[in-house]
Amino acid sequence: MMKVFTEIARACAVAWLLMLYLVCASLPARAELQGLSEHEMSSIDGAGVGLVLENFKFSHGTDLPDVGGNQARIFRIAGIRSTDGRPVDITVNHLYISGPGSNYGEDLSPVNLGRLVNPWRIDIVDGNTIEIPDKAVLEFAAPAMVGASEGFDCISSGAVAGSGTCSSRPATADYSGERPDIGLQMNVAVGDDRSANINIHAKSAVIDGSYLRLWGDNVRGQMVGQFKLNFFTPELSITACAQDGTSCGSRILMTDFALQLALGNQLQPVFFDVDGSGNFVVDVASIRQPAAGEIGVDGLRGSSDAERWDYYEAYYTNPDYRSNLEIGNFSVGTRDFGSARVEGMLIQHLNIRTRDLAQ
Repeated sequence: MMKVFTEIARACAVAWLLMLYLVCASLPARAELQGLSEHEMSSIDGAGVGLVLENFKFSHGTDLPDVGGNQARIFRIAGIRSTDGRPVDITVNHLYISGPGSNYGEDLSPVNLGRLVNPWRIDIVDGNTIEIPDKAVLEFAAPAMVGASEGFDCISSGAVAGSGTCSSRPATADYSGERPDIGLQMNVAVGDDRSANINIHAKSAVIDGSYLRLWGDNVRGQMVGQFKLNFFTPELSITACAQDGTSCGSRILMTDFALQLALGNQLQPVFFDVDGSGNFVVDVASIRQPAAGEIGVDGLRGSSDAERWDYYEAYYTNPDYRSNLEIGNFSVGTRDFGSARVEGMLIQHLNIRTRDLAQ
């Protein structure tokens, strides 16, 4: 009996290997030393591993047979069953990363991922510098946000330097930019019912400032972490289409989409674990409640335990601990619902557990 998490982990591992193989097989080997200006060199400290992909594009097959009738280009998650015992099959028919103007993955073009002065990073960070005392922290990070005087607006495809805090540049006539079109076409079949494809597309996407940090907790003996996801796009669309792609339902369209999701923080990290039945657990524990007398009746620092009052003040007032969602316009088909905004959301407790659907 296969566990859901086991199958997903196995499928993801296969997908990463497939992606690396396709990238290495499809891109010509090319190495060139390029001079850096003094300003560029001053921004490089030689720590960790930086990753920059130039003139990059990626497309993972379809679910259609090739000339020999084989379906060799398939990314499939199987081994899951519905509550009534029918097999559940998840097939990724198309996954792409392209330059702008891809027409939802139909017309692929090159795009850059990262910049030499602000690459993707894999690094070991001194926890004392990010308020995680006496810990070595493993960090996987997208290009960092920059000062508004030198950055670009995170959504506008015509942004110019000095218009925002994102490092990734939109494409111009002179360079490809670092904002890819990305998309996914996926089919979820239950038994013989394979009626529809789900399509998700994002244009000129930016995830600057996103990161995953991991370290060990000595008290609970678990791996813990901190996850920040920034996702900006001028257009995010979702549709459901027939299996052959000939007809689609109403398109869910979100323009000027901006998500800033904070999951876990220095005072309340995310705990990762596996329970006794082999299922995966993600837990954001509740913040410590104050003991009697630690916080004064009037709620002021002068009548409270100063250290404990500062602890709660830092937790409730730090904007980095809060999540925001803004949608410039939300529409379904021809119906327009206007803008939407959620600001300052604080995740005080969260528990996610996988389940064995075959039981």
